[in-house]
Amino acid sequence: MKKTLLFLAACTVILAACNQRDTATTPTSSSDAIYQFSVLDGDSNIVNLADYQGQVLLVVNTATQCGFTPQYEALQKTYAIYHDRGFEILDFPCNQFGAQAPGSHDEIAAFCSSTYHTTFEQMNKVEVNGDSAAALFVWLKEQAPFAGFDTTDRIGALLDKMYRAEDSLYDQNSDIKWNFTKFLIDRDGKVVRRFEPTVPMDSVAAAVEALL
Repeated sequence: MKKTLLFLAACTVILAACNQRDTATTPTSSSDAIYQFSVLDGDSNIVNLADYQGQVLLVVNTATQCGFTPQYEALQKTYAIYHDRGFEILDFPCNQFGAQAPGSHDEIAAFCSSTYHTTFEQMNKVEVNGDSAAALFVWLKEQAPFAGFDTTDRIGALLDKMYRAEDSLYDQNSDIKWNFTKFLIDRDGKVVRRFEPTVPMDSVAAAVEALL
């Protein structure tokens, strides 16, 4: 009986040690990393964002008929400069703001490649606000809430005035306000900054370079 009790006690100690070892060596998913998400590419194939581990990412909701659409040119320039150092842009067309991205994926892709010669990854069209918002963008907004427009900028002041006329407390929710809002992700998959569309692309590029 005594030997049996000693044997059971020894097994308990060994099992506890094994459990401790497994806990220490098994990687756990982190809710503050982008790698937990999957999205659809332009052909509706599943893309696991874990495939981008170790790279700096810029996630942006775009539109082809927007006043900010020329930012595609600066995005492509930034991509060309930093891509070989581990930088990727994930482009998500979105038709929620002024219906300024009305085309099919093929039409949007053709416009971007022919007009701005874009070569970075373009995903399937998504919604970024509301009940049908893509899970990725729900998470991005939680990680980097809206911090306000720069009202010293003319367009920023106009957007602030437009939104405040509709809702005086609009700046207290984290919703994406317009096309070409950008989220910068570091090499650990964490959101480090949100750029409203009025932020100059030079500032975005400088922030990208600082992470590389």
